[in-house]
Amino acid sequence: MLIEEIKKDLIGFQKDKNETAVSSLRMLVSAVVNKQKDKRLKISEKNPDFNEEELSEKSVLNDEETIEVISSEVKKRRDSILSFEKGGRNDLIEKEKAELEILKKYLPEEMGEEEIRNLIKEAIAKTNAQGMKDIGLVMKEISPKTKGRADGNLVAKIVKEELNAA
Repeated sequence: MLIEEIKKDLIGFQKDKNETAVSSLRMLVSAVVNKQKDKRLKISEKNPDFNEEELSEKSVLNDEETIEVISSEVKKRRDSILSFEKGGRNDLIEKEKAELEILKKYLPEEMGEEEIRNLIKEAIAKTNAQGMKDIGLVMKEISPKTKGRADGNLVAKIVKEELNAA
């Protein structure tokens, strides 16, 4: 499982005394644990008859759910970088970029712009989108295909470009 790989890498970075990687992966493991706690709570509310062992077993995140957590953390880093750039905080920008690179290693390979554009064109044709009023339809169609593999802001930008061209 992906989380086991992350924990193993965390131990390796601790031995190497790579502070940036250690803090990034600790934060990531913490975010995964919090997501598991949320999942456990939801399961226990729906199934009050489950015992501790069943709850623990069912609350473990699968790789897809772990990738969602990683994607969320990557998005936070990208947003922080933009904010720090506006504020002229170069010291913090470098720290966030370093963390971003570490986290991206655990995501599936990112899609290229051309691949995203082709998927969007297919989605526009499939949904018969006629213009900007149909952006929600296209995004709903394309989101599951790009989730965790493409920056949402880039996808939205390309969807707008393609809808304006249609």
